[in-house]
Amino acid sequence: MKLAVFNPWNEFNTLERSFNHLLNDFAPASLREIAGNSRVPSAEITENEESIILKLELPGMEAKDLDIQVTENAVSISGERKSESETEENGYRRTEFYYGKFSRVIPLNTKVQNSNVKADYKNGILHLTLPKSTEEKSKVVKVNLEQS
Repeated sequence: MKLAVFNPWNEFNTLERSFNHLLNDFAPASLREIAGNSRVPSAEITENEESIILKLELPGMEAKDLDIQVTENAVSISGERKSESETEENGYRRTEFYYGKFSRVIPLNTKVQNSNVKADYKNGILHLTLPKSTEEKSKVVKVNLEQS
């Protein structure tokens, strides 16, 4: 007799695949769009010697609807999405609305000069350039090795 190892996570994966299949095949397009929209914006962080560059994906939003706060250790972004779509087909008019608040706090691994942040918002992408603190850039730590 063979001994089989039971992994409960496989059951969850199977359930998730079944649900996604059901949603894709039978749900109306509007429901699939809402289910696919995350209330938390996607982010990309890169770093160089001088600064941390943070990009956030915020399609369909206006700059006036965003609240951006920067401390020396984190970036907080919040806002409210307001989306409306309208279609007319065969004499029928269909209007859909999507509203939702979001908030995201991104911790930083390096202290930044929060008074010198540069921001640019274009085509639904927010670019933040966060200059590193001068003490972090020139920080050198001496490591002493003791001989045994």
